[in-house]
Amino acid sequence: MQNQDERSGVLYLLAGIGLGVLIGAVIGLLFAPKSGEEVRGELGQKLHDLSEKVRELSHQVSERAGEVGRNLRERVSRKAHEVAEEIAPDEA
Repeated sequence: MQNQDERSGVLYLLAGIGLGVLIGAVIGLLFAPKSGEEVRGELGQKLHDLSEKVRELSHQVSERAGEVGRNLRERVSRKAHEVAEEIAPDEA
């Protein structure tokens, strides 16, 4: 259960960071003294960069979640084996 809460917290954190970066970039570009074409070009590039960063972070989170899941399965399996040995030492 705690693992699920940790994943949810990380995803909310990533979403908050992404949203903050996006809002900051848009506001910065809108108040910059540039032509509309330059602003659109920069905005498009910033959005592309942001999407790449989000994609990379989500990949890292996914890999980490997989590692946590594998570790958890190993620990549960070991514990189940220990319990089985305690219940029936000759059958385990």
